[in-house]
Amino acid sequence: MSNHVRVPIVIDVRIRQGRFTLDLHELIEARTVALFGPSGSGKTTTLEIVAGLRRPNDGTIRIGSDVLFDSQLGIDTPIYRRRVGYVPQDLSLFPHLNVRQNVLYGSLERQNPDQQITEILEIDGLLSRAVSGLSGGERQRVALARALMSNPAVLLLDEPLTALDPALRGRVLPYLERIRDDLEMPMVYVSHSADEVRKVADWVIMLDHGRGVRSGAPGEIFGIGA
Repeated sequence: MSNHVRVPIVIDVRIRQGRFTLDLHELIEARTVALFGPSGSGKTTTLEIVAGLRRPNDGTIRIGSDVLFDSQLGIDTPIYRRRVGYVPQDLSLFPHLNVRQNVLYGSLERQNPDQQITEILEIDGLLSRAVSGLSGGERQRVALARALMSNPAVLLLDEPLTALDPALRGRVLPYLERIRDDLEMPMVYVSHSADEVRKVADWVIMLDHGRGVRSGAPGEIFGIGA
């Protein structure tokens, strides 16, 4: 798998959903950025807009020089062409497929998983297993592998550790750090945990009521050792 250079991400959008409006204007130049804020502040909506699962009313989304959405130019790139890896909260693994088939799903040109990915996530020994027999941490690693198999330009993670107990979170978190460091993969990471954000992210955008209210390095946002 090729290394990824740091690319700027522009999220300059407005979307109305009933009484809620997300009005976000951010230029992301950090390698790993965390979206942080209370429930209902627009974190998941932001990821879904970048992934192409929701269409903004107006605005622009760019990853590097690739324009994913531009309301003025009439550009709305299809999901399969966005080069975005998305891991939702529910993971969305297919129970009728084994681990290998799940990992390869959507990567039609590949017959075997990328060895670097399977080694980093330590799932080589799981490839023939049924999804139903996996632990929570194993399921999370399989979902990460599937997202990475498309060789995305950016990885979107929606609270990837929330469903895990504290012990499992501690074991899965180093895998996210390896994805960041060994694969040099840009990530946009939604979390409610300041400790997780400190370990994974080098930039934080705080959301509240659909607005970006503050941004900065984790130490600036949460305080050193707070």
